[in-house]
Parts: sequence; structure tokens; C-alpha cells
Amino acid sequence: MVDQNPKNRLNSKQYERLKAEAAAPYRGLRQLVYIGFGASGFIGAFVFFFQLLAGRNLDSALPNFALQMGVVALMVFLWRWDRSKDTDKI
Repeated sequence: MVDQNPKNRLNSKQYERLKAEAAAPYRGLRQLVYIGFGASGFIGAFVFFFQLLAGRNLDSALPNFALQMGVVALMVFLWRWDRSKDTDKI
């Protein structure tokens, strides 16, 4: 049997963090993508909403606004889904 050196052992916080990373790899990166795409969709929806209010390019602004709102809704859904998988394991 191999004896572990106490200096090389992980403390409980480090061990739990590594265990969480092994259970959900790249979670931080996924959340960064959700935030980035959600912010992009929100900015796009903001722009197209005010184009709709101004009455400019209604033929193209309405579908683009709906698309941007769909992107925001998808990112919120994915964020919550990712968070709920994390709380199920606790």
C-alpha cells in the first residue's frame, strides 16, 4: 500500500471543488457563453424593439425582434437547466 505524504493531500475545500468540476466539466465556460449570448440577444431585442416603436422596417424588424427574444429565452432556459442539474446533485 502506498502512503500518501500529508503535504500533498488536498484540503476538503479543494477536494469538493475538484469533485464538482469532474461532475460538471466546463460549467464556468458554459455559463460565460450563456451570459454572452443572452446579452447579445438582449441588445438586439432592444434595438429591434425601438425600430418597431418607430415604425421603421416593420417587415424585417418584427421577425428579427422575435428571433432575438427567442435567443434570450433559450439562454435563460439553458442557464436554469444547468443550475437545476447542479442542485440535484447536492
